[in-house]
This record gives sequence, structure tokens and C-alpha cells, in this order.
Amino acid sequence: MTIAAGIDIGTSTIKAALFKVENGKEEWLARYSLRIRQRDPMELARVAYDAVLEDAKLKPEDVNYVATTGEAESVPFHTGHFYSMTTHARGAIYLDPQARAALDIGALHGRAISTDERGKVLNYKMTSQCASGSGQFLENIARYLGIAQEEIGSLSSQADNPEVVSSICAVLAETDVINMVSRGISAPNILKGIHLSMAARLSKLLKSIGMVKGVVMVTGGLALDKGLVAALEEDIGHIKDMTTTVVRSHPDSIYAGAIGAALWGAYRYDKLAAQGNLPRAA
Repeated sequence: MTIAAGIDIGTSTIKAALFKVENGKEEWLARYSLRIRQRDPMELARVAYDAVLEDAKLKPEDVNYVATTGEAESVPFHTGHFYSMTTHARGAIYLDPQARAALDIGALHGRAISTDERGKVLNYKMTSQCASGSGQFLENIARYLGIAQEEIGSLSSQADNPEVVSSICAVLAETDVINMVSRGISAPNILKGIHLSMAARLSKLLKSIGMVKGVVMVTGGLALDKGLVAALEEDIGHIKDMTTTVVRSHPDSIYAGAIGAALWGAYRYDKLAAQGNLPRAA
């Protein structure tokens, strides 16, 4: 039996997951997430780790491997670190074994990752940081419109005449939105337009890595934005080569990186243990 933890530090949120792996069976023991909000991510990583241990009624010495991903490489108590594209791919497979791509949409960028049935990365491509296709951009727009983030998806679904944002630059795109408000465009039509604009860029990412059929699992901070997922489905449905591509999200999609880190950590621990070189979490 192997107990492994995964800690994923993103731009705005920290996620932690704790797994038990025994005889090929993966059991999710606990999960925890919290917003960073200008606090020290290293301290919050410990808070998240302690929270999953408490939830699972385990002690630090019960854990065989603490794997980090994202910006968590400097977490002082980690055993090993994995690239986020690797962990999101593995996490997507765990959440949906039929998935053959992960579409990680975070605060600063979107990233398309193709994978095989084991979670091995085959190809990937990401947007530039200045692109208006990120969670931070959408959060800024929501703040300007005076709406809560959790309202974005439902408001977007109420649109009747969406106004698409054409600019790739986030700064210029925000200027476009300000102009829309001054012209009396409704919040639902602005949000749906932003979703469609983001979806068009994300669809191109998927196509660029050859993901033109099969299941795509949306991961990252915007995975639960139903408006964005709906816009993705709509955009992909209009692309001739991608008519058989299926977009899915999961209630635990935001944990994909932490899940993948924990599972790869357990795998690495078992391999090292078989060689008689046992690592221990700090």
C-alpha cells in the first residue's frame, strides 16, 4: 500500500489531494483547496497538506510521497516535483478514463494536452500569457461588471445576442468591454461573447495538437464555468474536422493537477521501492 499526496500551486488557488494506491486500485482519501489572495503560497501549501491529512485521519509519517506540481517546486516538505502538463494529463484520465486530452484553463493561460490511456503526454500547446483567454481576464471583466465569479456561467447562458471580443491582447480586450458597456450591451451578451472568443482560441489549441476526435476533459480554474464549457461545445460543433470531439468537465476538475501529482508520486515511489531505494516525504 502506498499513500501519496499531490499539491498544486496555481496563480490564484492551491489544491491538495491525498490518495491510497494498493494492488492497482486508486482510492481518493481527501481533497482541499483555498484561494491564495496575496498570502504566502508556501505557508498555504502546508495548510492544505495538513487539512487533507486531518480529513483522512493520517499523520505525516503515514505518507510515502508528497508530489508537487505547478508553482509548488519550492514547497519545503515535498518529495518530488512533476511538470503540470504531466499531472493534468494524468488527472484528466483519472476523472474520465475515456479522456484523450486535457484542456487546462487557468488564471494566466490555456493549455491543450493530448494523452494516451495511461496519462502519458503525447503533445501540448498553450496560449501566450497576454492572451485574453484566461481566468484572470474573465475575473477582471466580472469585477468591472459588478458580478460574482459564480454568476458568470449562468448569466452567459441568458445571452440572446452575444458581442464577441476580437482582441487577443487582454488589455485591449478589456477596453473593448468598456466600450460595450457604454453602448448598452447587456452583461449576459458581453460574457457570452467573451466565452465564445475564448472558446475559439481553445478549439484551435486542441486542433493544433491533433485532438480532432474523442473526449476532452476540461481542467483548471475555469473547468466549472458552465458558460465557457457550453461555448467550447458550440465552437467545436462548427469545426468540420472536430464534429466527433466531446468536451467534458467534472465536479473535481479543478483538482486534476493535484490528482495527477499524487498518482505519479505513488507510481514513482513504487518504482523506487522495487529498486530498494525508498524515498520518504519530509
